[in-house]
Amino acid sequence: MKQIEIANGQSIPALGLGTWKMSPEVAERVVEYSVSIGYRHIDCAWIYENESGVGKGLKNAIKSGVKREDLWITSKLWNNRHEPKEVRTAIEESLQALQLECLDLYLMHWPVAQKLEVIRADDGHQFLSLNEAPLENTWEAMQQCVERGQCRAIGVSNFNIPKLNHLIDSTGIVPAVNQVESHPYLQQSELVQFCHDHSIAFTAYSPLGSGDRPEAMKRANEPSLLTNDVIKNIAAEHNATPGQILLAWAVCRNTIAIPKSANEARLQQNLAAADLALSNENIQQIARLDAGYRYVDGTFWELPNGPYTVDWLWNQ
Repeated sequence: MKQIEIANGQSIPALGLGTWKMSPEVAERVVEYSVSIGYRHIDCAWIYENESGVGKGLKNAIKSGVKREDLWITSKLWNNRHEPKEVRTAIEESLQALQLECLDLYLMHWPVAQKLEVIRADDGHQFLSLNEAPLENTWEAMQQCVERGQCRAIGVSNFNIPKLNHLIDSTGIVPAVNQVESHPYLQQSELVQFCHDHSIAFTAYSPLGSGDRPEAMKRANEPSLLTNDVIKNIAAEHNATPGQILLAWAVCRNTIAIPKSANEARLQQNLAAADLALSNENIQQIARLDAGYRYVDGTFWELPNGPYTVDWLWNQ
């Protein structure tokens, strides 16, 4: 398995398991099985509401002989815990649920802040503006989690270049990782290059197009990655599946991909994709598919009376 080194000298397996949209019961089964077949990178988040199941799966895997130090476990700080005094409580809740003493990586899930009592905002008044909850204050509180030994590294998710620059310039603390949506329809080449130039590992979520995300997050006539003719032809050339080509492409870019699946055969296929080599011609063919298309477009943060807009999220 290819490893992506981060600034503190540690390395992250380039292909991991995403756990969004799994129930705790499914997460327990899938995590235990995935580790048994060779997965060593598990991506979690408090808002997924399944970390207790992930924790049971990890515990079972470790009981079976896998060493904790050989696993890479990521979790994420949810938006309603951005106030510095809440960050420690948040990471402690995730550690307890995951049955771990320390995370390998803790991410700020979104550059969006909500009031403590709000889990999923449905009105703009439920947000905190970034004047009320500055990102740099949250970020410095997350660094204290590293200093306390609760996580080995910190990073961000859904951050663009201006927001990365703001964190770095205001605190001097460079994120170890930036996790964002990325796939051939949304290649984010400029952001990938920025991250590489600043020794920030780039993790791609929804690398297969997130076809099973909630219906409320979908739009009519969405383009499909898995049925794209270019991807299908490259898959036939390599005797692989379209999904494997999408994951191999992510790994070839020196980025990390965290596909989610609960299907054992698909989990095996996804893991095998890390060893699939694409030709330069394949890479050039895929490069031409970039359309700037987001499946997770962030419109759910643009609410009446709220401080956040989609344009601010991705472009400012």
